[in-house]
Amino acid sequence: MPTPPRESRLPGRFIIGTRGSPLALAQANEFASRLGAAHGWDGAELPLDVIRTTGDAIQNRALAEAGGKGLFTKEIDAAQLAGTIDFAVHSAKDLPTALPPGLVVGGYLPREDVRDALITRGIARLADLPRGATVGSASLRRQAILRRARPDLAITLLRGNVGRRLDKVASGELDATLLALAGLRRLGLADRASGILSIEECLPAVGQGAIAIVIRAGDPAAAAALGRITCRDTGHALAAERAFLTELDGSCRTPIAGHATVAGERLHLRGLILSPDGAASAEGERHGSVTEAAQLGADLGRELRARAPAGIYDPA
Repeated sequence: MPTPPRESRLPGRFIIGTRGSPLALAQANEFASRLGAAHGWDGAELPLDVIRTTGDAIQNRALAEAGGKGLFTKEIDAAQLAGTIDFAVHSAKDLPTALPPGLVVGGYLPREDVRDALITRGIARLADLPRGATVGSASLRRQAILRRARPDLAITLLRGNVGRRLDKVASGELDATLLALAGLRRLGLADRASGILSIEECLPAVGQGAIAIVIRAGDPAAAAALGRITCRDTGHALAAERAFLTELDGSCRTPIAGHATVAGERLHLRGLILSPDGAASAEGERHGSVTEAAQLGADLGRELRARAPAGIYDPA
């Protein structure tokens, strides 16, 4: 059923826009639960509007070939700008570096575990996969890191929701895949992880494990409601990570990883860019105050762009 225009809604009622995958719905319901608990609202006051995106419809090719990260957000952006939804719930790693004019990230929920999980049929370590094992992934970052660690592996494209990816391994069609541990936990599927890769083994994607809440710029009611549940430390970490990605003009065509941690008022950021085959890379880190988060990210992005081996960095 179409969402009613903003003017016809009940006072104080907010509509939440989300994709329809099981993980997207789990994240939207987590947001609704947190927001409702903070304000004493029941589910009827925070209905979900499930929106199918272009990215959901494309399953047989890499996102870079189809247009990049915005494929998972543009239909939701349009609904938000039209006023038919108030909040948009996104996996932070799916957000483009620049949002459409009129939309802003209002904040982030507390971040989940950022590590990647290894999915196999009983093998807990990447090093123990058989020589020539077939590993499926849609992430250029994961593909490049896998190729760097194990050049012998056969890497193939694997798109689709978490359940489909798990099934491909369980059926024997693939020997392994990598999935975000955060997503498995939110779906109650953490027991399907055969092993967990350390951050040193597999630096996460920018935004991995974080849920971003987008609102309209100049919507004080939504901003005030959201202010009770957003996580300060996650906000600082993502400010650094997204500034790093922005400086690299990060699209879906360059393998890029970035992860920031916050301890009190201090922030530590690590960044990595790789060639698609994993053979060449540039990495670095920054330490500083959380008040300098965006500057630290931008500085590291510029450094890695300048130090990137020939052919590794191509924002075009």
